[in-house]
Amino acid sequence: VQLQASGGGLVQPGGSLTLSCAASGVIYASVVMGWYRQVPGKEREKVAQIFNRGYVKYADSVKGRFTISRDNDKNTVYLQMNSLQPEDTAVYYCNAFQRGSDSWGTGTLVTVSS
Repeated sequence: VQLQASGGGLVQPGGSLTLSCAASGVIYASVVMGWYRQVPGKEREKVAQIFNRGYVKYADSVKGRFTISRDNDKNTVYLQMNSLQPEDTAVYYCNAFQRGSDSWGTGTLVTVSS
């Protein structure tokens, strides 16, 4: 699976951004799509996942602020991020997990700063 993420940028605290991740290649219906983020010197953190039946999971730090969704017709997953805070600053990566294998997209930088 090839993944291309987009939508990052600079936003003020309290603002919103929407990330998109377009997937191509062999994609099974059971694929789990997710978003992770990483800051320099820290491990990559799982932010949100969406399963094939629409079940979603979020990290505690983003619950109530971020929403993950997917458009299966377009093979695209989204991350709507509201009420952004400086601690949300990171490189965000799209992930696809299927049949025991992880695929990663290129990261997109999100910077939250005034």
